Amino acid sequence: MPAAVKAEPQPSLSVFDAVTIMVGIVVGIGIFKTPAVVAANVGSEAAFIGVWIMGGVATLIGALCYAELAAAHPHAGGEYHFLARAYGRPVAMLFGWARGAVIQTGAIAAVAFVLGDYAAQVAPIGPMGPALYAALSVVALTALNVIGTVQSKRLQIVMTFIEVGALAAIILLGLFFGGDAPAQPATPAPGTAAIGLAMVFVLLTYGGWNEAAYLSGELENPARNMARVLAIGTAILVAIYVLANLALLAILGLDGLRTSEAVAADMMRQVAGEPGAVIVSLAIVVAALSTLNATIFTGARVYFAMARDLTLLPRVGEWDERGRAPANGLLLQGAVALLLIGFGAASRDGFQSMVDYSAPVFWAFLLLVGAALPILRWREPGRNLPFRVPLYPLTPILFCLGCAYMLHASLAYTGSGALVGLAVVLAGLPLLLFRRKQGDEGEVIPGAARPAAAE
Repeated sequence: MPAAVKAEPQPSLSVFDAVTIMVGIVVGIGIFKTPAVVAANVGSEAAFIGVWIMGGVATLIGALCYAELAAAHPHAGGEYHFLARAYGRPVAMLFGWARGAVIQTGAIAAVAFVLGDYAAQVAPIGPMGPALYAALSVVALTALNVIGTVQSKRLQIVMTFIEVGALAAIILLGLFFGGDAPAQPATPAPGTAAIGLAMVFVLLTYGGWNEAAYLSGELENPARNMARVLAIGTAILVAIYVLANLALLAILGLDGLRTSEAVAADMMRQVAGEPGAVIVSLAIVVAALSTLNATIFTGARVYFAMARDLTLLPRVGEWDERGRAPANGLLLQGAVALLLIGFGAASRDGFQSMVDYSAPVFWAFLLLVGAALPILRWREPGRNLPFRVPLYPLTPILFCLGCAYMLHASLAYTGSGALVGLAVVLAGLPLLLFRRKQGDEGEVIPGAARPAAAE
């Protein structure tokens, strides 16, 4: 009797699909929350727009590094797979634990809290309404992703176009009806620390582009298309963010941005009255749904990769062929995210708690991924590289320096939640005792020069 063949990820995503998912992940809540903080830490309108352009350049540098890694090593495990090949399974497994317990689930909970806050304004259901809306959104979108990749992909495309359409309306209204913003008083240029804090929030708003690496195992012809996905997606993101901030600046002015608690709603209130503010609030809910769905979609892929390297929870490493999704990984991810929502609901600000909890861990592992690029070039000199990062080795060096600075900044500007996140990562060290032995099924052997098609 022939052995049962396990279902594997299939190339079902086009470049258009992957770019849509990438844009949907990134263009979410950040653009509606962070411009006020950025404006408070710059001294002029030119500096305000300049830091958003700088954030786009930093994102492009990172995307180029990821394009080489993902094109040469396409795998549904994304960063987990890169780390395993560069440093060995123990580091990758610790990352898998960190991503599953801190990074991705913390991001899911943070976005769910913002969705809950705005949904509660539209339809209040009591003091616990935001947390209840957050939990219900995670349950509903996790269930949709368990049903299947095709259904999730269709919803993502619809929500992303609604979201980008809403931002396009903000951009057009701001650029066509702007120009009457109050004159700005002379403001002394802030110090380096203030500019650094502004960049922390700018890069937080650009955050999520690296999730595209988890699509490489399901992307059609990843060797050719991964670089296209990252380049096109990054260009769209920079254009959207720079134009949106120009529009906000044209209506509210720099001081208006500094004092606003809801920049998009305040802008629309000036241009179109209270109905405009309500419409943009609904758009923010859609934006949060789009980000949440895309983050849930990509997040569970690391559970699938990690479970194949562990003797624990083997069913999490199974791929649901019918739904073309890691169904058990999605369920585990949803359960952890719900626990974090409960934790955040007990704090003063659930969103801020999740940012504090996840940011330092995220930048620490992103630094390791950036360093993996030159390590893998050195360890696997014969590997075919369908895409080579330009200006090597300067590009990965700049990326690593940027990650190191963001790691420092996230520790300096966050509270005790950062220490909790780091403690949770260290609590995952005992998992290394349960890793599979050399040659066991599911192992990713570091340095093995397998052809890309086999990965």
